[in-house]
Amino acid sequence: MGSLFRSEEMTLAQLFLQSEAAYACVSELGELGMVQFRDLNPDVNAFQRKFVNEVRRCDEMERKLRFLEKEIKKAEIPIPDTEDNPPAPPPREMIDLEATFEKLETEMKQVIINQETLKKNYLELTELKHVLVQTRQFFEEVQFQSYPLQLASEIAAEEGHHIQADSIGLSLTAGVVLKQRFAAFERMLWRACHGKVFLRHSEIDSPLEDPVTGYEVQKCVFVVFYQGEQLKSRVKRICEGFHANIYPCPENQAESQEMILGVMTRLEDLQNVLGQTQEHRYRALALAAKNIKVWFIKVCKIKAIYHTLNLFDLDVTRNCLIAECWCPVGDLNRIQQALTIGTERSESTVPSILHVVESNLEHPTYNRTNKFTTAFQSIVNAYGVSDYREVNPAPYTIITFPFLFSVMFGDGGDGIIMALFAIWMCVFEKKLASSAKNNEMWGTVYAGRYMILLMGLFSVYSGFIYNDFYSKSINIFGSSFSTNGTTNETIRKNLFVTLDPNTTQYLGSPYPLGIDPIWRQSTNELTYTNSFKMKLSVIFGVIHMLFGVSLSLLNHTYFKKRLNILCDFVPQVLFLVGMFGYLVFMIFYKWLAFGPHNSDVAPSLLITLINMFLLKPPPQLLYDAQRAVQYVLVIIVVLCVPWMLAVKPIVLYIQNMKKQVRKPKYANLVNETEQESEPVEPEPDQKEKFDFSDVFIRQAIHTIEFCLGCISNTASYLRLWALSLAHAELSLVLWEMVLRIGLSMEGYVGAIVLWGVFAFWVVLTIAILLIMEGLSAFLHGLRLHWVEFNNKFYVGDGHIFAPFSFEVILDDKED
Repeated sequence: MGSLFRSEEMTLAQLFLQSEAAYACVSELGELGMVQFRDLNPDVNAFQRKFVNEVRRCDEMERKLRFLEKEIKKAEIPIPDTEDNPPAPPPREMIDLEATFEKLETEMKQVIINQETLKKNYLELTELKHVLVQTRQFFEEVQFQSYPLQLASEIAAEEGHHIQADSIGLSLTAGVVLKQRFAAFERMLWRACHGKVFLRHSEIDSPLEDPVTGYEVQKCVFVVFYQGEQLKSRVKRICEGFHANIYPCPENQAESQEMILGVMTRLEDLQNVLGQTQEHRYRALALAAKNIKVWFIKVCKIKAIYHTLNLFDLDVTRNCLIAECWCPVGDLNRIQQALTIGTERSESTVPSILHVVESNLEHPTYNRTNKFTTAFQSIVNAYGVSDYREVNPAPYTIITFPFLFSVMFGDGGDGIIMALFAIWMCVFEKKLASSAKNNEMWGTVYAGRYMILLMGLFSVYSGFIYNDFYSKSINIFGSSFSTNGTTNETIRKNLFVTLDPNTTQYLGSPYPLGIDPIWRQSTNELTYTNSFKMKLSVIFGVIHMLFGVSLSLLNHTYFKKRLNILCDFVPQVLFLVGMFGYLVFMIFYKWLAFGPHNSDVAPSLLITLINMFLLKPPPQLLYDAQRAVQYVLVIIVVLCVPWMLAVKPIVLYIQNMKKQVRKPKYANLVNETEQESEPVEPEPDQKEKFDFSDVFIRQAIHTIEFCLGCISNTASYLRLWALSLAHAELSLVLWEMVLRIGLSMEGYVGAIVLWGVFAFWVVLTIAILLIMEGLSAFLHGLRLHWVEFNNKFYVGDGHIFAPFSFEVILDDKED
C-alpha cells in the first residue's frame, strides 16, 4: 500500500544471460511482468539485429493464423473462449508450429481453390440449364417457322433485296447477363445493330451465388436473333463488353432435351462433390478453431521474447547476452528466482546473474494498483505521470473526487440508482468482463465501477445533507419549526406560510442532519440554499487547495529541499490562509455568532473582504480587534509576494558564488597523462551552469501563477454551488412539469396516464439527471483536481513504468 502514496523504489539492474538460457529466462520474466528492458542497441537498424529472422518467422506465423481465423469466421464456426494461458514454447517447438500452420494454410488454400472451381462449374451448368429451358419456352411461344421469315424479310427489304422463304439463314445467340445490366445491354444491342436484331429475355427466379465473392446475384436469360456474320460479330462483342456468359443452344428440340438431361446429371454430381468438399473444409476449420486461441498466444509470446532479445547486447567473447532493465527493489528476489527457473529449464550449466547498478538516469514511476484503485490512478495519470518518488495524488483522490462530485450532484435518489448500478457491475464483474473488452464505451464504464459506487454513496450522503431526493425533502427527525399557531384555514388559503425563527414557532434547536425539510415550503428557499451552498463551496475549495499545498511539504521534505520549504511552502501557506483562510474563518464565526435575533445586523462578508484589502475600516465589526487583525493579515499577504519572488533566487545566487570561491586555484590544470587520455562525455543529467536571470524568471512565473491562481481557483470552486443548483432545479422541473401531472389526475384514466407519465419521467431522469448531469459533474470534478488541486504540489513530468509482461501484450493484441 505504501507505493500508492509514493511510487515504488526502482533500480537499474544488469542481466548476464548465457545464449542457450536467454530465451527461457526472458520467458519467465515475461510471465512475472516486473522488468522494463532498456535498448542497448539504439543505433542498430531493426533489420540488422541478431534475432530479426526469428521475428519475421513469427510475423509469418501470425499471418497464417489470421488467414485461418478469417476462414473460421467466414464459415461461422464459433471459436471457444478458452481461459488457457500456455507458457511460451521452447525454440525447437517453433519449427513444429511453422510446419503445422504451413500444412493447414496449404490445405485450406487448395480446398478454397477447388471449391471455387467447383462452384464456378456449378454456376455455369446452372446458367446453361436455365438458358436451355428458357430457349425452349421461347421456341414454343413463338412460331419459329413464321417469325424468322418475317424478321429476315424486313432485314432484306431495308437492304433492297427480295428473298425466298427457303433461303433464310437466321442465327441466334443465347446467354445470361446480370439483371441490373440488362436495360443497358438491350439499348446497346438496339443502337449498335440499328434495330436489326430480335431480343427475348426472362428473369431467373432464384438468385445465383457468385463463386468469387460468395454473394447472391440476380441474372436474366436472353436470346438474340439476327442474320449475317457482321451482326453475329457485333452481338458477341457487346456480350463480352457487358460480361454476359454465352452458351450453345441447339435449335433441334430433341437435342435440347438431351442436353438438359445431361446438364441435370452433371449438376447432381457436382452438388455431391461440393457437399463433400464443404464438409471436409468445415471439419478442418472446426479442428483449427479449437486450438487457434492457444496458437495465437504461443506465437505472440515467442515474438515478444525475440523482440526483447533484440534489445540485448551480445558479448561474443563470453558467449552471453547482456541486458539492462528497470525493476522494483522489492521484487528483486522474485526476479532472481525467475532467472533461476529459466536457467534450469534451458539446462544451462552457467547461472544467470542479476547485478544492481547505481545510475543517475531518470527512473520510471511505478504505482501498484488493484481493481479498486486502478480507475483513480488512471485519472491522475491522464493529467500527468508523477515524477519518481513524488507524492501520488491517487489515494487522496479516492475520497476527494467522489465527495466533490456528490457536492455538485447532490441528489440522494439519483445517488441510490447510481450506487445500485455500480453494485450490479461489482457483483457480476467476472461475467461482464468479456463484454467490456468488445465495447470501448462500456469498457470505460466497467473499469470505473468502484469509482461510480463511491460517487453514488457520497451522493446519497449529500442528498441527506441537502435533504433533496428527487426535489423532495424527507422529514426524518421532525422539523425544528412548529405550526401550532397556524390555523387550517390559513394553510388552506395560502400555498406558502412564513415562519419566523424569532417567535415561538422555532423550537430552538436546529435540524439534526442537513437542511430542515420545512425550507422546501418557504418562499425564500432558493435564497437560503444558494447562500448555504455558496459558502460551502468556498470552504471546501480553500480546504482542498490548502491540503494540496500541504502535500508539497511532503515532497520538499523527502527530496531534502529545505530552501523550497522556506521560500515556497511557508509563504504560500501564509498567502492562502491570510487571504481566503480568513474568509473561511469569518464564515464559521458568522454562523456561530449571529442567530435569528441579530441576523439583520450581520455584516456582509464580501464587503468586509473587499474593504480589508482596500485598507478601509469595516462598516460593521464582526468581532473585537477585527481592524488590527485584518491590517496584520494584509501586511503578511503583501510581504509573501516578494518573499516568494526574490528570496529563493538570491539565496541560490549566493550559494553558487560560494561554490565558485571554494574551487582550488589550479582546479582547471590537468597532468599530462590526463591530457593524453580520451575525453569523458558528460552524463545526461549533469547540472547546467547557474544562470541567475533564468532562475529569477522561473520563480517570477511560479509566483505570479500561484498568487493569481489562488484567486481564480477559489472562484472556480463556486462551480460546486452552480452545478448543485442546476441539478436541483432540473429535478424540480421534472417533478412539477411531468410527474405531478400524472399524480394530480384521479380515477381509472388517471391511473393509466400515471403509468405513461411515470415511464416518461424515469426516462428523462436517467437521461438528463443521471447521465448528462452526472457526466457534467464528473468533468467538473476532474477540472477541480487537475487544475485547482494538483498544481499546488504535483509536477507530473515523469514517465510510467512499462514492464515486459505477456499479460499486457496479450491484452493489447485483443484490443
